[in-house]
Amino acid sequence: MNSETALELVKNGVTLLFLDVPLYTLLAIDTQMFSVGPAFKGIKMIPPGTHFVYYSSSTRDGKEFSPIIGFFIDVGPSEVIVRKWGQQEERLVKVSEEEDERYSQAVKNMEFDRQLGPYNLSHFEDWKRLSNFITKSIIERLEPIGGEISVECENDMFRNTPKTSMEEALDKQLKVGSSAKSGGKFQRKGCYYTSIPRVVKCKGMSGQELTSLNLDKTQLLETLLAKDYGGSEDLLLGELQFAFVAFLMGQSLEAFLQWKSLVSLLFGCTEAPFNTRTRLFTKFIKVIYYQLKYGLQKDRTDDTRPPLLDDSWLSTDSFLHYLCKDFFSLVLDGSVVDGDLLKWTRKFKELLENNLGWEFPKNSAVDGLYFEENDEFAPVVEMLDDEAYAI
Repeated sequence: MNSETALELVKNGVTLLFLDVPLYTLLAIDTQMFSVGPAFKGIKMIPPGTHFVYYSSSTRDGKEFSPIIGFFIDVGPSEVIVRKWGQQEERLVKVSEEEDERYSQAVKNMEFDRQLGPYNLSHFEDWKRLSNFITKSIIERLEPIGGEISVECENDMFRNTPKTSMEEALDKQLKVGSSAKSGGKFQRKGCYYTSIPRVVKCKGMSGQELTSLNLDKTQLLETLLAKDYGGSEDLLLGELQFAFVAFLMGQSLEAFLQWKSLVSLLFGCTEAPFNTRTRLFTKFIKVIYYQLKYGLQKDRTDDTRPPLLDDSWLSTDSFLHYLCKDFFSLVLDGSVVDGDLLKWTRKFKELLENNLGWEFPKNSAVDGLYFEENDEFAPVVEMLDDEAYAI
């Protein structure tokens, strides 16, 4: 990059100024990770828009790390975000308004330029594909009080929750990270995710009607879109991306469970992809295609990327394999299917086959084996008046 272009990007780009961050701290933005050295004071040349910033402090020898803390930002051109390391809190904290103005002006005067690492624009396309539906309004809607996402505030939330093998593996990793450092813990309320019921219960319906309602989640999807998303498909997709980023990069178990709930809801619809919500499903398949394409990458040419999905995702007994098997059968064997939906479904199927070695036989849930072997995904309907989810 020539000097004129670089200078233009420095002046018009966003700058993160992080002061007094301890050595060896892992500090990241989007798909790029930095290890803090003695001269590091932040990141420059960041494109305006939505980003996810996250970090993990280290022990003095740089061998053990605390659980990740992350937060979303939505920033405009030339904006400066200033944070200082709080020794007592052991995390990045906001500075006073007076300090913020002073440091921001110093950044604009290029006083910190040599101590700022450049945002690698060659990775920006990956980030845009992972976040193109995440907006400022979605961040404000979903982020926890204080804005910080950390598994430290989720320990009690999931202590007695049944977990799949994938969730248990993630939980184990997080417990190891939590024991790396003691002290400095803080409590934050979790994110304000939309509640997605696994089973729909309605009074006055016959058993056959309830079974049909739970086999095809189209009516539930329509109800949630109208009630919780104001009819906006993009809000739902934005929450799906928010949860995936918070899970993959922020290592939030709460976020993984929300991502799983939304994916299960959408893949559980049999009518919507063909009739009422073809456009939504085309966008959804593109979103999950790019999420897993990034998350399942094996060839890492550098060390500036965050931890990716581990081997627990490779198992053919994962929830995703079963959901995809039926969805692929539904779409690829359909008599009349939208061209774009068909194209992206095929691309997604090929991605899973090539990257994971998954196979998708023709027989699916309708043969009964699916539910017998995997009770987690079988519609179990109980009529409990107090818990009925009316749609």
